[in-house]
Amino acid sequence: MDHVFYSDGNVKKISWIIQTNDSIIEQSREHAQIYKNKISELQSKYVALHIGLFWGIGVFILKNNDIIKIKLDEKTMFDQINTDLKIEDEFIVNRIKFIKQLTIQRKLKIKFELIQQKDNLANKILEAKELKTKNE
Repeated sequence: MDHVFYSDGNVKKISWIIQTNDSIIEQSREHAQIYKNKISELQSKYVALHIGLFWGIGVFILKNNDIIKIKLDEKTMFDQINTDLKIEDEFIVNRIKFIKQLTIQRKLKIKFELIQQKDNLANKILEAKELKTKNE
């Protein structure tokens, strides 16, 4: 099956969207206390990607041998995942390792695509939930 996957994160929350045919699943979570307000925006984006993929597998949306187009709005992240850049941040190195493990274990066919932040649907739900929280 083919999927399109968006994810985003900030210092407080993460979000992801999985599109499959006519289905769109949106998820948003507050960071666990060990991460909340303690990791960078870039690190948070990696957490969102890792947790979103893991969640998608756990609820049987993403299955073995599926094709997933992952849309990233962060060029640094896109470059780190797609090249052999030396990464100094051990947190990010570990997230990439976990993402690659999931990909190999489930035989997922992943293609990363760089997009503009305005086109990141997960950013929109992250921001919408932030606004809602601030107004409550």
